[in-house]
Amino acid sequence: MVKQGLYDPKFEHDACGMGFIVNLNGEKSHEVIRKGIEILINLTHRGACGCDPETGDGAGITIQIPHEFFARECSALGFSLSEPGTYGVGMMFLPVEPKQRLICEGIVERIAKEEGLTVLGWRDTPVRADAIGRTVFIHLRFIQLVGLTAVDLPQFFDQLCRPFLNRLS
Repeated sequence: MVKQGLYDPKFEHDACGMGFIVNLNGEKSHEVIRKGIEILINLTHRGACGCDPETGDGAGITIQIPHEFFARECSALGFSLSEPGTYGVGMMFLPVEPKQRLICEGIVERIAKEEGLTVLGWRDTPVRADAIGRTVFIHLRFIQLVGLTAVDLPQFFDQLCRPFLNRLS
């Protein structure tokens, strides 16, 4: 195999349990999502299930931020998002107990401010508790999405990722 773009054969090794589907032009399509789900189904051989048949191992797919969906949801919650590519979304697994959760949110907001980020708002993530296995249900967390932006988001992400990328080279 030949080094090309971000690919370098020196990093080649067994990666059972991983699969990647991308559109190299960055175009959104349902086909990419369909193929991503197909990969998940094909990875059940690696034990992608928990000790009860209703519980998975947390494997999933990562997609581009669905801006239209988030813009609509955030508007209903009383805050707005800027243009696509100018904000990020973080998924937070927080305590179920409201007082503890508010403390955690405050910590996230303080650190975001210290790092030069602005918290745009929070969104509770709907959870179908009836679809969760018993072994996971007893450890269920309150899942929230937090919208973040910075004056220069691309520069912020470059600073955030640069040490990691430098270690890979």
